[in-house]
Amino acid sequence: MLLNIEKPYTGKYALHHLGFRPFFLGAGLFAVLGMILWAGIYGFGWSGLNTAYPAPTWHAHEMVFGFAVAVAAGFLLTAVKNWTNQQTLHETPLLVLAGVWALARLLPFVGVPLMAVAIVDTLFLLWLTIAIARPIIRSKQWKQLALVGKIALLVPANALFYLGLLGYWSEGVQVGLYTGFYIILGLIFTMGRRVIPFFIERGVGCPFTANNDVWVDRFSLALFLLFAVADVIALATGNALAVLLSGILALVLAVLHGFRLHGWYHPNIWEKPLLWALYLAYIWLILGFLLKFLHLALGIAPVWIHAFAYGGIALMTVGMMARVALGHTGRDVSNPPAVLPIIFLLLFAGAFVRVVNAALVPEFYAMWILSSQLLWITAFALFVWQYAPMLIKPRIDGRYG
Repeated sequence: MLLNIEKPYTGKYALHHLGFRPFFLGAGLFAVLGMILWAGIYGFGWSGLNTAYPAPTWHAHEMVFGFAVAVAAGFLLTAVKNWTNQQTLHETPLLVLAGVWALARLLPFVGVPLMAVAIVDTLFLLWLTIAIARPIIRSKQWKQLALVGKIALLVPANALFYLGLLGYWSEGVQVGLYTGFYIILGLIFTMGRRVIPFFIERGVGCPFTANNDVWVDRFSLALFLLFAVADVIALATGNALAVLLSGILALVLAVLHGFRLHGWYHPNIWEKPLLWALYLAYIWLILGFLLKFLHLALGIAPVWIHAFAYGGIALMTVGMMARVALGHTGRDVSNPPAVLPIIFLLLFAGAFVRVVNAALVPEFYAMWILSSQLLWITAFALFVWQYAPMLIKPRIDGRYG
């Protein structure tokens, strides 16, 4: 049945209208439930995973290919519609795609062979790639294909991870995990460059032009690609040259991105939670590079991973979800829910505990881990509580979308 999506929508539910709705809701719910499972497995000895699937490996994989990919799917299926003026996946196909994503999250706990988990999870990524690529190709917006390429690269990365898990190539687990991790970081840097300065310019309430140097854009992109390749090789093989190169590049990238972020700064951002959350998240990403360098150069604890993942990716994605959901449900982004600063501060505190406390006071490591897990769960539970009704119900202006 063809729908006239230009007419006012009079239904009660809208979860099937646009990609951000089911995938942001799924990401939020999985952030809560997945972290509760991880806290139970890590701290209280819960079981239930396939015996061939180590719990720390499951946690790492699901934070990248479960949570982060769901946010990316929701964001891109929504953004591509705006960029191309082409309808992206919606109605039943959208719900089925989201259902396949959810099924891949569930299967490791129901006793099916790991091969079945691998097939479902990788088919989801392949379908997502096609769903994002089709409107871009139809509209001939070839400059957007770089984003499609990043999503497409998640398919072989995920396949390599499962090949390692299934015993076909032992290094595949690390290669697949870190390749996926750096693809997600690359997506965040690409999208952050597009939208964060724009949001700041529109949100500070006075004339302001964020500084964006073309040479920083080009060098940061090229050097990040080199860093990611070098570090994946270093982590998988221990190659001394790759280790040295990744350390040097991490330091250079910290300086480059710090310079970029300085050009986006305006003191009025601290009056707007939807701005300072993204700014703080970017600072965590810069710290991730710096801590990576210090880990390789001075042997400090490998907390760089969670500076990127908890402080950077988590805070950035929840900030993006909070803003996108407001705008695309017809609400005023300049008047966000009052609970948002609490959510952002809980995540910032959790990242601080997981990174700084764990590094400086390692004798209480287990306590820091549990504290950071509880802060994460609380933050995302508040996000779901506040945003689930917006994501499920129609736009307040009566439009389809």
